[in-house]
Amino acid sequence: MKILITGISGFVGSHLAEYALKQENVEVYGTIRKRSPLENIKHILHKINLVECDLRDPFSVNKTISEVRPEKIFHLAAQSFVPTSWKAPGETLTTNILGQLNIFEAVRQEGLATRIQVACSSEEYGKVYTDEVPITEENPLRPLSPYGVSKVTQDFLAYQYYASYGMFVVRTRAFNHTGPRRGKEFVTSNFAMQVAEIEKGLRKPVLYTGNLEALRDFTDVRDMVKGYWLSLEKGDPGEVYVLASGKAYAIREVLEILLNLTTVKITLQQDPTRLRPSDVPILHGDANKFKNKTGWKAEIPFEKTVEDLLNYWRLKIDDRW
Repeated sequence: MKILITGISGFVGSHLAEYALKQENVEVYGTIRKRSPLENIKHILHKINLVECDLRDPFSVNKTISEVRPEKIFHLAAQSFVPTSWKAPGETLTTNILGQLNIFEAVRQEGLATRIQVACSSEEYGKVYTDEVPITEENPLRPLSPYGVSKVTQDFLAYQYYASYGMFVVRTRAFNHTGPRRGKEFVTSNFAMQVAEIEKGLRKPVLYTGNLEALRDFTDVRDMVKGYWLSLEKGDPGEVYVLASGKAYAIREVLEILLNLTTVKITLQQDPTRLRPSDVPILHGDANKFKNKTGWKAEIPFEKTVEDLLNYWRLKIDDRW
């Protein structure tokens, strides 16, 4: 079976590729862009097939789909950093929406029966009131960032192609996920990187923070990619599923877990540049619909996830050092 992972060299894509390679009779293809860093997949390069493809270019996408003819597509590629979406809203919308549209059109024009998983996001929910948690698939969508708007559009576009053309598309609204290889721009990884650099004496013992009061539901990326895989194995076409651990942590709590893993004394300092124009106050998910359909659940303890993330940065900085 040929599977295609868009954005295979990214954080989630690399973990999904690893998981896919453990399955029987699976041939893994993945899209990359020119000059895409390959560090996340360097250990599996000999086992996968890379395809240079600009998802914003319909001709490039058509060529890729025509040549690979995948039975399954896991569409992960996106501009996924929320703060960047305020600085570059046009690029975020273009990359996320047109990239997906081009994939759907290429599959449709080739007449393929490809199963497609679309990685949607909890950021679609945006403004959530205290009496609306935990969040299910039925919660209203009130996105608070250009990124959130782009993911709502991807979500509804996927449903439209299912309804209009009968395409086998499953939408997964993943809540926050983290773990080894998470980009340094994202809060858990940025905190871990700062701690590792402080331990190594590469920066003063001051850790810079943004909003520590926001509540987020974290899942280990290694659990999340299992959910993505199951979504196309057992999910129903046209459906949307929340994937979440079911427990929300204040960012302050995440930081406390991290600081308990080091012996270095560190002080905290808020950095105004890390504050967002509008922040989602709480994201706390209810994945019961997906669990009942597929048997999936988040299994890796969050404390283990944070420890593995810190050790990832310790090794990365040792290599750099």
